[in-house]
This record gives sequence, structure tokens and C-alpha cells, in this order.
Amino acid sequence: MKKFVASLALVPLAFGLAACGSSDSASSSDETVRIGVVGSSDSNKKLVEVAAEEGINVELVEFSDYSQPNPALNAGDIDMNWFQHIAYLSDYNVKNDDNLQIVGPTVIYPMAMFSTTHSSISDLPDGAEVAIPNDTVNEARALKLLEANGLVSFTSEVDTPTIDDVDSAASKVKVTPVDATQTVISMESVDASVINNDFLMDAGLDPKNALAQDDPANESARPYVNLFVAQADDADNETYKKIVEIFHTDAVLQAVQEETQGTAVEVDIDLEELRSTLATLEDKLRG
Repeated sequence: MKKFVASLALVPLAFGLAACGSSDSASSSDETVRIGVVGSSDSNKKLVEVAAEEGINVELVEFSDYSQPNPALNAGDIDMNWFQHIAYLSDYNVKNDDNLQIVGPTVIYPMAMFSTTHSSISDLPDGAEVAIPNDTVNEARALKLLEANGLVSFTSEVDTPTIDDVDSAASKVKVTPVDATQTVISMESVDASVINNDFLMDAGLDPKNALAQDDPANESARPYVNLFVAQADDADNETYKKIVEIFHTDAVLQAVQEETQGTAVEVDIDLEELRSTLATLEDKLRG
């Protein structure tokens, strides 16, 4: 696998909106593309607006939680979805014997650790309690963040660590898994909490106050590239790929940055490399 920094460009400027070739599917002017998302956001509304200016009718289908958009896509209730990263998609495909595929990348949302009682990593005492999300994908990501900052050690080298892999005797902190939605509330009763980016705004947390966050330029961050996803037969649909390009226009990216307080990092990476990463992760999970 090529060096991540070389293959993942963290670009401050938007893609140019390229002209797309012909497609076997219906032209963009006479079809509506239904995109599944979780919750409502101004950036997705901006995507619909800009797509309309380009002659593409986009309908947002809003779901209440992360477990719904992939089954809906498999069932044909929607045409694409945009809510997940590669690690989540690989886990879903393997567990459900599915083959949903990547249409294109969007951004990376860094995961970060916050505290109401400590102002730096060095302030955390030995035995400090740190809450992390308890779902499979985010638990592994949070544990890697703690490891990168010298707070936990594992009993062996592992790609997707779980709480059972933590070497308690060799670790500085005690790790407590909680539901991802409870990581913010847990800040009141623990020394620190690792929190998903999408909870920061509602919780009123300033990313600048994070004790630590994962580095989008690091090779280990590639599984957390967020995506537009479609059924395998539609993964190269030209209209769908043009929607990916529209996401990377200035107007949409500005809305994304406003929503995420400037934390989202735009990703420009070769599609085949992304699909290769997905296949590799799926092979490891099956193994």
C-alpha cells in the first residue's frame, strides 16, 4: 500500500466540476437520484441545490440512525447513501453478505478526545478513566487514538483492537466503552471522553479544545474516509459520479466546514485505491 500521505491529498481547494461522459442509465435531466443520509444538514441541502443547477434532481431520504441506509440501499429504496466511512462499509458488507460499493470520497471527520477537568494529555493521571464509543468500528478507532497518544497498550499487534485487546497493566488509563451517543454525557463522570465528530456541534464542544485527535494525514486514517455508496452495479454510474464532483464544489464544501466548525478535511484519492482498501478490510474481517 502506497504511503498514505502521498495517495491522500488533503486539499484546501475544491475539485473543479468536470464534465461527465455518457452513461447507460437515464440522463441526469430526467431522473431523480435518491440519496440516503442520517439526519438533516444544511450541507446536504446545499448539495441538492447545486445539483439542481447542474441539471440533476436529488432527493434526500433522511434516516434516524446509521443502521438503516445500507439495508435501504440493498433493497433499492434509495440509489446511493452518504453517511459512512470505509471501515463501517466493510463491516456491514461482511456481516450481511452484501457488496455495496464506493462511488467516491467526501471528507474525513477526525475523532477527538475531550475533558471537562483536564486541559492536556499530560494532565491525565495514572488510572484516569476514558470513555470511548462501544460499537465495533468506532471502538477500534478510539483505541488507536489512545494508543497513538501513549495512553493504552495492547496485548498483541492487532488491526482492529477491541477493549479485550487492551493490556491494562501496561496502560496509563482505564477505558470504559459506552454507547456513542453517551460519550458527551459521560464527560461529567470520567476524566476524558473520545467523541465522534458529528456530536461536537450539538454538544457545544470547540474542536480547538480537544486534548487529542486522530490525524487525517496518517496512513491509519484511510479506513475513515467518508463515502458516497451505491449498489455494485451502479458504482460507476456517471450521474452518481457527477454528484460526487458536485459535493467537492466550493459552495457545498463551505457548508460542510460551517457545520463541522472547520474540522472536516476534504479527501481526493483515487477511486480504485479506495475500493482496494475496502476489499482488503473485508478480507481481513472474513479471515
